[in-house]
Amino acid sequence: MVSRRRRRALCTTLALSALLGACAQLDQNRMQADLAQRVWRGRLALRVESNPVQSFSAGLELRGDAQIGELMLFGPLGTTLLAVSWRPGQATLRRNGQARQFDSMSTLTQEALGADLPMNALFAWLAGDNARIAGWQADLSGLGDGRLAARRSEPAPVAELRLILEP
Repeated sequence: MVSRRRRRALCTTLALSALLGACAQLDQNRMQADLAQRVWRGRLALRVESNPVQSFSAGLELRGDAQIGELMLFGPLGTTLLAVSWRPGQATLRRNGQARQFDSMSTLTQEALGADLPMNALFAWLAGDNARIAGWQADLSGLGDGRLAARRSEPAPVAELRLILEP
């Protein structure tokens, strides 16, 4: 017959083992989720050949994918110029302490940057897939060096997007 004290010690050991195993599984799941959510950092330049020409350059942090993600643009001193987050059916723009809701990233990027940026294609391009999208042509030849260029020829106005990514 097992003493009451030994039984209690055995139960405590089993409970701690189960708890530690659950924590290890949670940490492993968290690590897998973090790995699945790729992060790109670098510089973004956008030129829209409107009248007058609009030119924009900023530091960049992009995370997630075309369905759920976040984009932050930074000024030269590291201040956040704007933050964008999206998920299906909703996109949020945060700028100057204000938040605005949009029904899509297409509408939001048109409003914030002056050009509709093709987010599905952008993530494909970053993965090295030369995805085709009407009006856009991507140059992935510099992607190995962290450079991506894309040009929208239609609809007007012409827009040029350049990314320089950190290794």
